Amino acid sequence: QRTMAPAAPRPPTAVGLYLAGVQFAFALCWVIYVIYLPQLAEQSGLDRKAVPWLLMADQLVFVVTDLAVGVASDRAARVLGRIGRVVLLVSLVSMLAFAALPWIAPSAPAGVFIAITALWVVTTSALRAPPLTLLGRYVAKPDLPRLVALTALGLGIANALAPYLGLQLRGLDPRWPFLLSALALAALTLGMVAAERALAASAPAPAAAPPQPAARGPALWFLAACAVGAAAFQWHVAVASGALALRHAGADRLPWVMPVFWVAFNIGLWPASQLTRKLGAPATMALGAELAMVGAAGAALAPGLEWLVAAQLATGAGWALLLCAAFSGALMLGNTGREGAMNGALQSTLALTALARIGLVTTLGAPVAGVSLTWWPAAGFALCALLLQAKHEEPAFFR
Repeated sequence: QRTMAPAAPRPPTAVGLYLAGVQFAFALCWVIYVIYLPQLAEQSGLDRKAVPWLLMADQLVFVVTDLAVGVASDRAARVLGRIGRVVLLVSLVSMLAFAALPWIAPSAPAGVFIAITALWVVTTSALRAPPLTLLGRYVAKPDLPRLVALTALGLGIANALAPYLGLQLRGLDPRWPFLLSALALAALTLGMVAAERALAASAPAPAAAPPQPAARGPALWFLAACAVGAAAFQWHVAVASGALALRHAGADRLPWVMPVFWVAFNIGLWPASQLTRKLGAPATMALGAELAMVGAAGAALAPGLEWLVAAQLATGAGWALLLCAAFSGALMLGNTGREGAMNGALQSTLALTALARIGLVTTLGAPVAGVSLTWWPAAGFALCALLLQAKHEEPAFFR
């Protein structure tokens, strides 16, 4: 009589929630950094006009280090617990540099401030690619989108809180927000080794013949589609949304209008994980890009605040589908042994689009960019959907 092999235990939801907490604390640190950077740069003797260039340098560092750290995490994953230990060590260095920024800015030379900032930015890459590499390494494909969605929830909540933080922190001594957020993130990373071991314990038994990494052609096509979608997202959220909100509401209402996108993003993560599991990553990404296209076009054409809010809800939900499926797809593309490399490549792609957005706004000027080019995101999401529809049948390894 034939006996069935015991099913692998389901990855613990607690690990996904833990990684969401890590990503929330990390994103919160980044929000605080961006809020206070102009003030700290001025205290260190830099002109405020240098701030966009500092932010572009940050993203350029991420373009390089995210891929490098992703590749390194593949090597580290060969020894159980090593990713967690490396993340813990590097993140502690990162948090020391982050907490030091507001303390050294008033007294240290500008070069020292820039060097400490560079150290903080370089070391934060340990919290970008490696945690998701753990999911790709140890979580079976059917459960992967669920854990990815939980992890992304931390980023969504932090971004939703960003406008309120900007109001609450205004005029507050930056040393305490930097110190408290650094301590919170450092405390959370102490559990990274335990999280890695918990995922390893729930991992399915390895197949007799591990699947081969994806072919280069589909992977490059996938990253190209992600780049177009991410560029549309960057412009819509960071540039167009503020200008569109000011058409229908006063500046005092922006902290209440701007988070609508992220509220929809957070709500959309669960259906995004379910659709990715049922339809596969490319089809879910295409669906998300189409929904975001409709929402971005509706936001650009909205005749009133109510229509704008509805359009932003659609765009945020579309981005949830697109991003959740993209990270799931990248980890599936990596297959066995290259999860970190593909995840790092996707993280680098996202950083590159942020770099391009900051550079374009700096060149054109924020008022011109925000008012004149609000239609760009709809066009970008449409192109992303076309790219995905053209290729989504080819990479069978997405399922």
